[in-house]
Amino acid sequence: MLSQRQVEILKTIVDEFIISAEPVGSKTLMEKYHLPYSSATIRNEMSDLESLGYLEKTHTSSGRIPSTEGYRYYVENLLEGKIDQQLSLAIKDIFSDRQQNVEDVIKRSCDILSQMTNLTSMVLGPEAMDQTLEHINLFPLDNNQAVAVFITNQGHTENRLFTFNEAISVDELARCCVILNDRLSGTRLNEIIEKLQLIKPLLAKSINQYEMVFKAFFDAFLKFAESNYYMSGANNLINQPEFADVNKLKQLLIMFENSGIWRDIKHTQGALTLERNPHSSLVWVDNMAVISSTLNLTQEQTGQLMVIGPSRMQYARVLALMEFLSDAIEKIYGNED
Repeated sequence: MLSQRQVEILKTIVDEFIISAEPVGSKTLMEKYHLPYSSATIRNEMSDLESLGYLEKTHTSSGRIPSTEGYRYYVENLLEGKIDQQLSLAIKDIFSDRQQNVEDVIKRSCDILSQMTNLTSMVLGPEAMDQTLEHINLFPLDNNQAVAVFITNQGHTENRLFTFNEAISVDELARCCVILNDRLSGTRLNEIIEKLQLIKPLLAKSINQYEMVFKAFFDAFLKFAESNYYMSGANNLINQPEFADVNKLKQLLIMFENSGIWRDIKHTQGALTLERNPHSSLVWVDNMAVISSTLNLTQEQTGQLMVIGPSRMQYARVLALMEFLSDAIEKIYGNED
């Protein structure tokens, strides 16, 4: 149990480190924050907080920085503030057009999160690997173009525009669609590519330009079988001092290319479920913090809205923004009454 003085010093150190990204010393706490304690008292309390695991000492400075446990205590006990009125009005404007589909609204929300936090935001759609292909519809536009619509058993749809180098007849496209629906309906999305290879000889017997058609569907299924995700503000982390090391930055960019990492990250050991919003969780990995909020879109489908940044992110602002956006999306597009 921390004393009131220790709580005050810990909060001030976290607040200052979030702003400066520099180790915090007793002199800064006295001169900038005017704490009513002597320098010796502050140093003793900082030493005790370090022993308790809430602070860490760097090799290059006599000051301290928050540890993961320090951030955890800060988030659980010391967060203050709500989203300001001007900001809430700006966000509500996103939802004023009820004709927008939920995917577009979530993407716009993702963009706003990255812009307002100067961090990276991400939205993860329903996990495609848990779905099966229900049906394919193919709509010819002319002899060289067609639109393919893929529908899953969970009602998720994807549209793909096919542009062919050579003219292809409507009859051939219709035969192709019949074959694909007959052989692929009910197939798990992560098994479609393998199964598509097996029916290539059948397409070759039925369609003259089967190579061209096969490649179009192969590329479409390859993208469709991946988990749906959208990212905004990936470059925002480049200027953060925590990622100044080129190797750390490369590792982060590689992680950005794998949506499965982010889908599973909230199950990391030590993940913190937030009391203020039970749909949200917070995970610290190395010098990075990941906040994830579950979106209940339909009875069958959920998504995740995420913010990724350094551990010293402005938690109160980020969490307030995410809570506001998540609630607005669910009230308008979710399964709430």
